[in-house]
Amino acid sequence: MITSIATDMDGTLLNGAMEVSEANRDAIKKAQKLGVEVIVATGRSYVEARFALEGSGIECPIIAVNGAEIRNEAGDIIQFTALEDDIASDIYHCLKDVDVYFEVCTNHGTYTDNPDKAVELLIDIVLSATPETPIEEIREKAQQRIKEKLILPIDEYEPLIHDNDHHIYKFFVFSTDDDVLQVASDRLAGIAGIVVSSSGNENLEVTSELAQKGIALEAFLASKGLSMNDAFAVGDNYNDLSMLEKVGYSYAMGNAHENIKRACRFETASNNENGVAQAIEDVLERSMVK
Repeated sequence: MITSIATDMDGTLLNGAMEVSEANRDAIKKAQKLGVEVIVATGRSYVEARFALEGSGIECPIIAVNGAEIRNEAGDIIQFTALEDDIASDIYHCLKDVDVYFEVCTNHGTYTDNPDKAVELLIDIVLSATPETPIEEIREKAQQRIKEKLILPIDEYEPLIHDNDHHIYKFFVFSTDDDVLQVASDRLAGIAGIVVSSSGNENLEVTSELAQKGIALEAFLASKGLSMNDAFAVGDNYNDLSMLEKVGYSYAMGNAHENIKRACRFETASNNENGVAQAIEDVLERSMVK
């Protein structure tokens, strides 16, 4: 019997317009009414995750920043896993040497040292995934990250690393140049204690090796007396793999990378075709939850 559901956000729960469809929302609420624990597990910060869920009526625990932070339904932090200062410093200098754009995710929000670059890169990334989306619509959503203070401008990153009030959760690396990302990935491989994943072809996500969705989900479910064997998870990319490999029921989105599909037991429709809703209906039927 399914006792919990964990869903990724971008490319999974959210469609190409970065919204939760009515079908996905209704399926989640149906599961919750059946007593199933629903968790959103995302690479986004908690603030960005809540912003994306606004208006959907979905209230649930959130595993944020790829597992670096776990929050309950009320938004209280119940667990966090930050990078050690010396490791964060090594990552920072590595990325600076490569000369690639990156953002720094912390317990006080996500920071950028180049707001214009942040907007233009997000436009490029969304256009590559959904070229049919009007560019002005994408630009408006990209600029919202700054207007709504979902991402915070800062002059220099390095002071954050040595500020005792800031815990460094993740370095979020962006480039539309595959060669640059490969160089960055190769250089980062020499740093111990980290994991490098991605949520798209144009990014790298660097966290503590203990800050992964699968590890966070297992810890959260254990605190509730729930088993990973009775858990369902759905996702589309490499930062979802750690939870997809651990749960009893793993679903890959139709738009997922082929390697992700091969790692999962089942496949559902794409994020623009209410794939999460279809997967939830399917897994509820398989597990005979009525």
